[in-house]
Amino acid sequence: MGYLPIFLAMEGRRCVVIGGGVIATRKVAQLVAAGAQVTIVSPALTPALEKMAAAASIEWRARNWITSDLDGFALAFAATDDPAVHREARAKARSLGVLINIADEPEGCDFIAPAVVHRGDLQIAVSTSGASPAMAARIRRELEAQFGWEHAAALRVMRAARKYLRANDADLASRAKRLARLAESDLASKILDGDRTAIERLLREVLGAGLDDLAVDSQLLPEDWLRDAPPFAVRGG
Repeated sequence: MGYLPIFLAMEGRRCVVIGGGVIATRKVAQLVAAGAQVTIVSPALTPALEKMAAAASIEWRARNWITSDLDGFALAFAATDDPAVHREARAKARSLGVLINIADEPEGCDFIAPAVVHRGDLQIAVSTSGASPAMAARIRRELEAQFGWEHAAALRVMRAARKYLRANDADLASRAKRLARLAESDLASKILDGDRTAIERLLREVLGAGLDDLAVDSQLLPEDWLRDAPPFAVRGG
């Protein structure tokens, strides 16, 4: 089966999760973090989901699933221990044109969730097309060791650099060349080293502007990022 790797903009989109266990908890956490409006359908919830429901972070329909629970949603996730519920949910979702993910049943999914490494704006997704979530998890761990939070800090600088150049360089080709040069530089390593002088020199050489000109937060030293932005990985396969 072939898959199209994409990143979906989930801000404000309505998503439903059928089930209230550990797997459903992970799915809900990922959806909420992405800005989705989440409804969960289950007679019972894990303590983590109960807290989210009590805080009104999610809507909870405290009962067994019924077919109308898929009406009006952009995405659906089924994560129960009942194969019959999964079959019914899949059939209903497809009749409505709603994309659905069935936990641990890649052959019944319209999409599968990859294993993901998060480093701020950097997201690295790994998928084995459902063949081996364990292998995807291993590769994700290897990537976690390779890409630290200095890359998140570097992307913050890159985002600010794009904004600065749009306002100060009317030549599209020139902007693209400068940003490519900055992307190919050792900016992340300089951030990891905490060498602000070297960071400043690099930015002025490439952009003709420094950190103050870019209005980048002063917290670019590695200890700030390691303290404030711990690693966050998403399971998948």
